[in-house]
Amino acid sequence: MKLSTRGQALALSLLSASVIGQFAVASSHREAPFIAGSPKVDGTDFYMFRSYEDGRGDFVTLIANYQPLQDSYGGPNYFTMDPTALYEIHIDNDGDAVEDLTFQFEFNNAYGQANASGLIRDGGIDTGAGSDVQVPLAAFGPANVVGGQTGLLNVVETYTVNVVSGDRRTGSSSAVTESGGSSTTFTKPVDNIGALTIPDYNAYANQFIYEVAVPGCATPGRLFVGQRREGFVVNLGEIFDQVNLNPLGARDSRSNTIDDKNVTSLALEVPASCLTSGDDTVIGAWTTASKRQGRVLNPAPAGPTDNASGKGPSVELGAWTQVSRLGSPLVNEVVIGITDKDKFNASEPKDDVANFATYVLFPTLPTIVEVLFGVPAPMPEGGRTDLLAAFVTGVTTGPNDTPANFKFTAPANLTTPGEMLRLNTAIGTVVPGASGYSDLGFLGCDLAGFPNGRRVTDDVVDIALTVAEGALLGANGLQTCDLSGASPVVANSGTVVNDGALPVTSDYLTVFPYLNTPFAGVATTNR
Repeated sequence: MKLSTRGQALALSLLSASVIGQFAVASSHREAPFIAGSPKVDGTDFYMFRSYEDGRGDFVTLIANYQPLQDSYGGPNYFTMDPTALYEIHIDNDGDAVEDLTFQFEFNNAYGQANASGLIRDGGIDTGAGSDVQVPLAAFGPANVVGGQTGLLNVVETYTVNVVSGDRRTGSSSAVTESGGSSTTFTKPVDNIGALTIPDYNAYANQFIYEVAVPGCATPGRLFVGQRREGFVVNLGEIFDQVNLNPLGARDSRSNTIDDKNVTSLALEVPASCLTSGDDTVIGAWTTASKRQGRVLNPAPAGPTDNASGKGPSVELGAWTQVSRLGSPLVNEVVIGITDKDKFNASEPKDDVANFATYVLFPTLPTIVEVLFGVPAPMPEGGRTDLLAAFVTGVTTGPNDTPANFKFTAPANLTTPGEMLRLNTAIGTVVPGASGYSDLGFLGCDLAGFPNGRRVTDDVVDIALTVAEGALLGANGLQTCDLSGASPVVANSGTVVNDGALPVTSDYLTVFPYLNTPFAGVATTNR
């Protein structure tokens, strides 16, 4: 199929998915040697989309997921966030690949907090010996007690969120507060331990969805940090085994390998007008995690990690140092060479062309595909300059094209290329499962989906695989979106290169925070 000129231009925006995801394996789980050993600061997925909850269409939802592949039964310590780390979501709204707004999350974990009458008090057991003895559990006691912010929880996580205007380290910082009050401290619900500990986890967790006053915004936003059901869908095992499947088979022919896992979400909903700048409706965003430069191990710890007391297993000090980075899915996983993966995690978008352009101009994955399946790897003279443009700049079709909102990813005032997830906030919402929705995003002519931002239900693996095998070039008769007419039309419907793992819309919420209730360590009460 031959695309029109405006179709070819818009197609470049989808070719970014080709760079990001050719024979993808996972969104960003354990993607680099260093971060694989530091799961608490391992960013797994980043989502950014126009909110599609009823009545919230003027908002943008940002979700940064951390701590991959959580088993719901993973006690007794479960998956607390790192109190010595800095988690951030960055927004670029003027096209220079440098953050203009940064949302900073910092955590505090308090242990031994449970309090009740009788034998259990102050996190311990009254042995009759004149002192309480600490118990090893994160929560204990009658189930009907656990349900408030603390109850009989022996570990209580709180956090703060600051908004920094300008440079993330030297800019002006203001605290996010609970709407209608002045509190700057929020509470993270304990993970879903099991049905006896927390009988109705959904109701329990919903207590910690806050309406918040965001500095610089006249309209309140919403905030939630807590454990959620893993939303990314992928068939890991067979892909790792030299793509041991039929890539043109039914999209639901295999299982989602991580369907039983949980993840920790940092979710923030902000009015779109508070994120954009001037008349440009396009924003770029990415998430990072940073640690202090130095760590001193304590040979005689007298408590949990706590920089303030200095009595924990370690004290961390020095300047913040970025150790994790994630914008568009699958970049560090399958584009960046193995020797530069840690470098990518420490880098900033403004330096991407200098640091990583070779990986895009001369991608190795098409060659792997050629070895496995005999499909020639496209390699124009001079390298994949089309992919370089899409990967680091975003693409617009121009002001005279129709529909008017076909501008997907390129800020009007772009000055510096850089890899990030980009969203045109002027493109309307499409509710998953409703008319016009496709989990294939652009390939299904659903312009509200990936790569125009990323919804939690978008099947980025199948989109990437199909684009990688030539959908946008008219090769192999693959599904794409034909833009040659007055309105978009799906061409070659159903011919999608896929991993056999298909998102199911009922596995997700259609309200904030969109990712579903996490799996419980024990789903039923057995006594």
